[in-house]
Amino acid sequence: MTAPTQSSPGLRRELTLGGAIAIGLSSMIGAGLFSAFGPATAAAGSALLVGLLIAFVVAACNATSTAQLAAQYPTSGGSYVYGRERLGEWWGFMAGWGFVVGKSASAAAMALTVAAYAAPAAWLKPVALAALVVMVVLNLVGVTRTAQAARIIVALVLTGLAVVLVAAWLSTGPNAPTGFEAMFAGIGTRLSTASGWYGVLQSAGLLFFAFAGYARIATLGEEVRDPQRNIPRAIITTLLVVGAIYAVVALTLLAKLGAGGIAVSDAPLADAADAAGTAPWAAVLVRITAAIAALGALLAGIAGVTRTALAMARNHDLPPVLAAVHPKFGVPHIATIVLGVVVALLILVGDVREVIGFSSAGVLTYYFVANLAAFTQQSDNRRYPRWMQVLGMVLCALLVFTLPWQSLLGGIAMFGAGFLVRGIAELRRARNDASRGAHN
Repeated sequence: MTAPTQSSPGLRRELTLGGAIAIGLSSMIGAGLFSAFGPATAAAGSALLVGLLIAFVVAACNATSTAQLAAQYPTSGGSYVYGRERLGEWWGFMAGWGFVVGKSASAAAMALTVAAYAAPAAWLKPVALAALVVMVVLNLVGVTRTAQAARIIVALVLTGLAVVLVAAWLSTGPNAPTGFEAMFAGIGTRLSTASGWYGVLQSAGLLFFAFAGYARIATLGEEVRDPQRNIPRAIITTLLVVGAIYAVVALTLLAKLGAGGIAVSDAPLADAADAAGTAPWAAVLVRITAAIAALGALLAGIAGVTRTALAMARNHDLPPVLAAVHPKFGVPHIATIVLGVVVALLILVGDVREVIGFSSAGVLTYYFVANLAAFTQQSDNRRYPRWMQVLGMVLCALLVFTLPWQSLLGGIAMFGAGFLVRGIAELRRARNDASRGAHN
């Protein structure tokens, strides 16, 4: 197991069950809640709920596998550690590399999303950088502070979301003519062709990432109290809560906008509030809530990426300096600072929201490894039947190949670069070992 060494001390077990749930919720109730339904509905049409259901099933398989593995390996790194321990070093590297690179780009996208909702276009990058700095600092002062901030963010987001949804349902404005009746009538027609099912699967792939934040809980495994009990409980609780929230949001959007209205909207919740005849403040509240949600996703994303980087650095899959843990705050401070610099550069380079398609391939690969690793666990450590892990692997692989071709090529390039660099490093280490052996 990836473990702390004398030169790389362990992290502190200070995170309670409530804190773990808060970090998971802040990861999953991100800006995607306010924007993912548009492209997902464009792909699935009136069968949006079918895509959402498939995404939830994939997430449930992955979450149960992750929970089962986290109980046996309660250390930092998530699927990087699970793949390495149960399948081999290269499997672990594939999961860890996909997560670190993909989620670093996602962190930049979240920072830009905060700015897009909270500031004028001219201030986009300065505000994004300011948001990044604040979240990096919060991560540097300890995991308990991170959890406290996550609790506040989640409370604000859920409150704002609840107000908007209640206002939409209680308003006197007319429902969209393409509401529930047309939606249910159109599902069968939509699924009667191969292209219809392809669109639904692509929709599931887009919506799946709304559920993927429970991995953050597993990557913090070395900092959770009573991890064998609390990590599985936190993962499953978070998934069920978020699944219910997404179902309510999807039903609201379909009732107020219809599938056609959602598909052409950049801010479906704000448009649903307008269509329902609510006061102008509702759209303003949506923007504020979306900015706070993106901030929460950025906060939790930094925590997850740095813990995976810490685990990889301990095994020299990343530079060993990234394994340093701050003696006072008990966090991987160098990894956090380095990630902050990398994300800041990505923000300055351009609008990475348009070029992070490979992140999708990385996350699905990450969970494919998790399901495969869980499949190999013995009866003493099993909590869920093996068919769930098989279903998870099949669906992860299927969703990868339904991604747009640009995303698929980006993922192949990302993993190819990572394997090449690691292969060169392995050859150098082997030559150095052989050279030392010859001299001895």
